[in-house]
Amino acid sequence: MTKVTEHIRAAEGQTLFTIEIIPPLKGQNIQQLLDSIDPLMEFKPPFVDVTYHREEVIDKQHPDGLIQRIPVRKRPGTVGICARLMERFKVDAVPHVICGGFTREETEDMLFDLHYLGIDNVLVLRGDPEKSAGVFKAKEGGHAYASDLICQVVDMNRGKLLHEETEATPTNFCIGVAGYPEKHFEATSFDSDFDYLKRKVDAGAEYIVTQMFFDNQKYFQFVERCRAEGIMVPIIPGLKPLSTKKQLSILPRIFHLQMPSDLVQEAEKCESDKDVRQVGIEWGIQQCKELVSYGVPVLHFYTMGKSDNVLQIARGVF
Repeated sequence: MTKVTEHIRAAEGQTLFTIEIIPPLKGQNIQQLLDSIDPLMEFKPPFVDVTYHREEVIDKQHPDGLIQRIPVRKRPGTVGICARLMERFKVDAVPHVICGGFTREETEDMLFDLHYLGIDNVLVLRGDPEKSAGVFKAKEGGHAYASDLICQVVDMNRGKLLHEETEATPTNFCIGVAGYPEKHFEATSFDSDFDYLKRKVDAGAEYIVTQMFFDNQKYFQFVERCRAEGIMVPIIPGLKPLSTKKQLSILPRIFHLQMPSDLVQEAEKCESDKDVRQVGIEWGIQQCKELVSYGVPVLHFYTMGKSDNVLQIARGVF
């Protein structure tokens, strides 16, 4: 297996194409996901990210009226999907490893599973709060911050485990983290957001993948600020094509980003989502061409299990 940073170095300045996928809902067939990925193999992605999802708590009412709170993981299977991708497509898998919903011991066990599968890349994230909570709260015995989780991965790379006194065989994980060109919504300021990002890099992060954005100037300014702050690791732009008119309001609300007025105006003229999808493809092609000219190491697409518009953008760029 090859590390993300090694893929970037081997490309010698050429921009790579990669994707992120989400596991299917529990009980659904994985074949649909695999079929959606298959056409994108035309562009030889060296690695594919696979998201991880914390449990959600549901209330189940029994016949006697008793209500039981049950933790349910609606999208399980991240580790298994990584193994399947590696076997079928001969790509490196990059599983997300999150703080939310896991103890340190559970995280250590998961990292060993990945290590035994030959997976050498992880994207370390704090993760989302429980939907019912609104604010993030670490599981008892778990990590509250991504930087703390990074330290655990780094310790394993040095052969140090949580409770074992003897030195273990070191793991060899390449660690990626998230960055926010338009500021993490919980950060009090851009300054504090960059302070936290630098803390993650200083802890051992080797590359950054950004939150999606539609205005390249936001990314360019983010990179310049990172470099000024001494953050010198590769910064991979995360991208998602606009595909429906509803996303004009949904994406800014969920991901706390701004839509360029030119894109909004063109999308609002459309009479159907099919037309919006085409606007999104054309915008994506121009956005990606500018990013390639800027010299980005990777174009990383958040596919959400769909591939047709990403495929058209890739064909218009590569």
